[in-house]
Amino acid sequence: MTQQPRRGFVPSDTQDFGEEALPTLRKAASELCYLTGRGYPVLSAVRFIGDHYQFTERQRLALAKVVSPEDKILSRRSREVTGISGRTVYIDGFNVIISLEIAFLRSMLFYCMDGTVRDLAGLHGSYRLIPETDLAIKALLSALGRLGVSGAVIYLDKQVSNSGRLRERIRTLAGDTGYELQVILDGQVDTVLKSKPLAASGDAIILDECGEWFSLARYVIGTEIGDYPYIDITGQLK
Repeated sequence: MTQQPRRGFVPSDTQDFGEEALPTLRKAASELCYLTGRGYPVLSAVRFIGDHYQFTERQRLALAKVVSPEDKILSRRSREVTGISGRTVYIDGFNVIISLEIAFLRSMLFYCMDGTVRDLAGLHGSYRLIPETDLAIKALLSALGRLGVSGAVIYLDKQVSNSGRLRERIRTLAGDTGYELQVILDGQVDTVLKSKPLAASGDAIILDECGEWFSLARYVIGTEIGDYPYIDITGQLK
């Protein structure tokens, strides 16, 4: 039987993000912070630095996800909340669940400068349920109960394959949550979440425009899995 690839990981990652590669990545991240802090667009700066160090596409992608301009970091941090008891949280379903699947696989997750955790999985319109999907859903639903939310609305991009199957799986596993739960398929998830008063996502586009936000994936990993070996290329972890 052919072994299925680990979500969020390709074989070259062992070299691209191994111990020998980290010092150069951290130096590049520092340089990227310097450039973005002086007004250089992130993607242009990543291209410039990536060319200089001859980084792979995965290394460049990691830099773009982990490093953010200082003004964006300050704005996001000012609206991050640490408790959501009694509130309704609007969740970027694929974004959070895929990060949790990756965590249960012990695959690569990056600790980012704005306090989020991100992966390199890349959805690109295609998604399939894997054995870790149930673990991720159960951990998410359990964590929401512990957080004491009054309601949770999970948005799934209906244009992504198997989004309907994922919705039904969430509903099946939910049972009696103790809080109001909705799972909605929508074609404009990012746009919807940008307008919400309390979002849960690691997507920078959403975090820059939503009201407040909660790092739900990071919370679930911390409470359901424990200490996680996040890849840190910016010195944010203490």
